Amino acid sequence: MTLAKALQAAAGNAGAEAMYIEDVFSTWLYTGTGSTQTITNGVDLAGEGGLTTIKSRSDAFPMVWFDSTRSLANWLRSDSTNAQASNAALITSFNSNGFTVGTSGTTNTSSATYASWTFRKAEKFFDVVTFTSDGTTNQAISHSLGSAPGCIFIKRTDASQSWIVWHRGNGTTNYYTWSLNNTAAAASTSDLTAYMTSTSFQPNRLDDYLGNKPVSGGTYVAYLFAHDAGGFGLTGTDNVISCGSYTATNGVALNVNLGFEPAWIIVKKTNSTGDWWIQDNMRGWGAVNSGDSQVYLKANSSATESIKSTDGLILTSTGFTVPATSGDFNSNGTYIYIAIRRPMKPPESGTEVFSPVATTASGNTKITTDFPLDLQIHGYRTASTPNNSKVMTRLTGVNTSPVNTTMPYLITSSTGVEALAAYTRYWDNTGFEISSGLGGGNSVYWNFRRAPGFFDVVCYTGTGSTPLTVNHNLGVPPEIVLVKRRTGGTGGWYMYAAPWGNDGSGVLNSTSAFSTGQTHWNNTNPTSTYFQIGTTSTAFNGSGSTYVAYLFATLPGISKVGSYTGTGTTLQVNCGFTSGARFVLIKRTDSTGDWYVWDTARGIVAGNDPYLLLNSTAAEVTGTDYVDTYSAGFEISSTAPAAINANGGSFVFLAIA
Repeated sequence: MTLAKALQAAAGNAGAEAMYIEDVFSTWLYTGTGSTQTITNGVDLAGEGGLTTIKSRSDAFPMVWFDSTRSLANWLRSDSTNAQASNAALITSFNSNGFTVGTSGTTNTSSATYASWTFRKAEKFFDVVTFTSDGTTNQAISHSLGSAPGCIFIKRTDASQSWIVWHRGNGTTNYYTWSLNNTAAAASTSDLTAYMTSTSFQPNRLDDYLGNKPVSGGTYVAYLFAHDAGGFGLTGTDNVISCGSYTATNGVALNVNLGFEPAWIIVKKTNSTGDWWIQDNMRGWGAVNSGDSQVYLKANSSATESIKSTDGLILTSTGFTVPATSGDFNSNGTYIYIAIRRPMKPPESGTEVFSPVATTASGNTKITTDFPLDLQIHGYRTASTPNNSKVMTRLTGVNTSPVNTTMPYLITSSTGVEALAAYTRYWDNTGFEISSGLGGGNSVYWNFRRAPGFFDVVCYTGTGSTPLTVNHNLGVPPEIVLVKRRTGGTGGWYMYAAPWGNDGSGVLNSTSAFSTGQTHWNNTNPTSTYFQIGTTSTAFNGSGSTYVAYLFATLPGISKVGSYTGTGTTLQVNCGFTSGARFVLIKRTDSTGDWYVWDTARGIVAGNDPYLLLNSTAAEVTGTDYVDTYSAGFEISSTAPAAINANGGSFVFLAIA
């Protein structure tokens, strides 16, 4: 039984085939080559059908649409009223794990950058159908969405006509129709939900936008999006798509609760003009403070990618926040959105979520991790350059294209606030590129991906009052919570470690022993959905200050958070692995000691093993044999110092298979 199946059984849904958002949706970034190239995003378009849209990020090309119900040579553009056009060189095939782009510049100009969004046909998520209008009001078009649609995009394919959009709005009194290809305000319409059912919809009732209704004899394609319909995850009840609205008041921040952290969103103002803004976490959507982090494209425009450093939507673990200063998203009126959940599938192996890389490669070298990064820690290994282990996080801002020149970072040995630099860049779906600033150095990169049961990242803003409850998406109670202040002043790296208890903490940037008798964590064990801060200390909860928290848990066969008592002799630490640990972090808790890190990229062998210290700027130490291989975890040698294996000493560790 696979790990995912075991977790599914534990969740009480053993008999069904679990579906995850990764199975049906993908944001995939790529660089054009001018030659045919295959995009492998893991979505089965050949067998299941669906939609792929592509937008150039660097060149002024329109957003183009391709689907499985029409010939792939026939493409649409969402910035235009044009009928479908034919070009067999845009997309050449839908595949069982993605699609192939041809040689056309619109989708594959050499060195240009692109974003693609793929929606697979699936119940309670998305469907695509074609129809010929008969002009009658009650013409019903069947669909296979398996739930009532929350939003429908309709486009005439045989002649010029504006895109028709219907959206459920707030689902009670406000419903909207308008066009995708321009910025015009929406027209409120009557309650049409009785005609938008789980099996059919009536397109000829959508006649409120300047008479823009289907024309008798015209051929059309319709894209249907579900709303809060469940059907996904371990229990089969998780929502993965929401079609909702919010009402904005100038200068007043507001929080939109989706019940999940989104990975993609399209937003449109309804009561006045406004663009169709698209944001996703692969190109740069996070919980930013400042800098070039929030990256946008427009469905209704051929404009290139743009940045909103202080004006964009801000991700939260349960939805998004609309800042008070956001003119495009928070001026008086109503906004509608379609939001899609971030990845949620449990990993099957450690290589899916962690990759250690040791390299001396030059700048601009592409490093493959085979997964998109959510956290990267970089350390120098040589004495010529201070280590200053730098921490870069997708959620706090990411460099994904030439538009982004810098990204925020923190330093593990420092109490300093977040700063901006070009230490790493071009994060995409399969890895990253070494920046010119770090190129040629003797470096190690520890790369992590967020995944249920293994690792999560949360950003929050302090309130100055207690207790402060911080929601997360780990899905299990975290056994490590590492909190660092980002803005508002300096602050140490404070760690909750389950083996030590909820009344104490350690400090990553210090050699100090773990403390006890504190209220940092509100004397409350974290749960599967939140942890608590029980202090108004500025290091944890200063009013208006922003923070980032890194959460780890034990996921059988993949990660282990644990403790051991030193023996002063050879000690094997059983983590439940089968091929040994590829990453080991150890800290003594009952006395002073450094934060030691080993990894297999630099060597965990039956011999000398180099290590770095996260709390120090010191160069890598070689010529010591403190940690050895052990198939079930790792082995601490009898020659290890007291900071790792003091007889009777207490230690906490994080190991990854």
